[in-house]
Amino acid sequence: MRIRELIEATNADVISLDTNSDKDFCISTDTRTLKPGDFYLPLKGASFDGEKFIFQAFEKGAVGAFCTKELETKKTLLKVDNTLTAYLKLAKYRRNKINPTVVAITGSSGKTTTKELISSVLSEKYKTFKTPLNHNNEIGFCQTIFEMGDDTEVLILEMGMRGLGEIELLSKYSEPDITVICNVGTAHIGRLGSKENIAKAKCEIVKYQRGNLFIAHDDKLIRDTVNFSGKKIFYSLNDVNILEKTANYSKFIYKNNEYELNVGGDYNITNALSAIIAGENMGLTQEQIKTGLKKYSPIEKRWESVNANGIEVINDSYNANPESMRAFIDTICELYQNYTIVLGDMGELGENEVQYHRELGEYINSKLNFNKNAQIITIGTLSSHITGAITKYKTAHFNTIEDAIPYIKQSTNKDDILFLKASRSMKFEKIIQYLCNNNK
Repeated sequence: MRIRELIEATNADVISLDTNSDKDFCISTDTRTLKPGDFYLPLKGASFDGEKFIFQAFEKGAVGAFCTKELETKKTLLKVDNTLTAYLKLAKYRRNKINPTVVAITGSSGKTTTKELISSVLSEKYKTFKTPLNHNNEIGFCQTIFEMGDDTEVLILEMGMRGLGEIELLSKYSEPDITVICNVGTAHIGRLGSKENIAKAKCEIVKYQRGNLFIAHDDKLIRDTVNFSGKKIFYSLNDVNILEKTANYSKFIYKNNEYELNVGGDYNITNALSAIIAGENMGLTQEQIKTGLKKYSPIEKRWESVNANGIEVINDSYNANPESMRAFIDTICELYQNYTIVLGDMGELGENEVQYHRELGEYINSKLNFNKNAQIITIGTLSSHITGAITKYKTAHFNTIEDAIPYIKQSTNKDDILFLKASRSMKFEKIIQYLCNNNK
């Protein structure tokens, strides 16, 4: 971008202007990674103030900076009321300048997997760029916009939220062409109070939609909440004829077409339906859609298979809520024979958090086809209520990962598969690290 574009996009006041600096440059929000020739945009948070590092940015070669108060400098300095708003405005400016088709995705669970599946499919025809990892808040959105190439044809954005208004903000500055809601569950119910409020927050994704297609899981709550006059397509596992399922493979028929996935689990098939619908509506052939789905592979901590000193570990500890936990248990019950399951606390469930954990234990207890030799290990504080509700299967509970490791090593057979699932804050990847380092 150039100086004139910064001023035009943000309506900034020019405090000082170095005419020699009007060249193409990149935006940097972090002096630690800033490169000579970058333009510095300082962000602020509860515990940091990037404006304190403006002169440090100049010393490292920044050609200019944004600010919210006037400073003495010969470098280019642009004054705005709020630097995060300026960042969002710049992102929107670049989104419109490159003008890709924008696919926006949200949901209580499954949105990262859905993003990856849609990207895998649409990449068969278009030059695509997607939200890295789970950078799904307003800062991550801006970073994604500035990282996408100038030749991007389709931009796939994952949108997360913790409260009302956050997805509306992302919709405002991304103006999506296609929107997708995977589901409405109980993730963040502690902040929002009810599933109705969660649905309302998720459905904000259509508020500034410029395109004419809305794709969502066939959920009555979504149908009743979404306010969108364009084309609405709802999908469900009930629309699918499953032909074959193993731990690492699925074959199914949807609308008379046969598809394959190199992953197991009904929820992965359900998520794949949104990718099929997006592909069809973006002009892909059936062969392109089929090829894209078959190329999909899970990202780190999403049903990730790891060999830890001879123990096969399936790590799905990217995140957890009651719905994703149940889907996790269902998949294990259906596809595996010998296993040990390690579950951790689920976060942000509000005043009913104990109830949600106890209900998960009751759900596990109710699985009639659950392997009688199954072992359920829980780690954390709240997860004790999971094992507390299980009476039919062998259980053990530990307060910390460090306490649990000796027991996991001792009780897990080489023929077993060790399954890990918890909220990201539990840092279950440490279990794999400990298993891989026998002497520590």
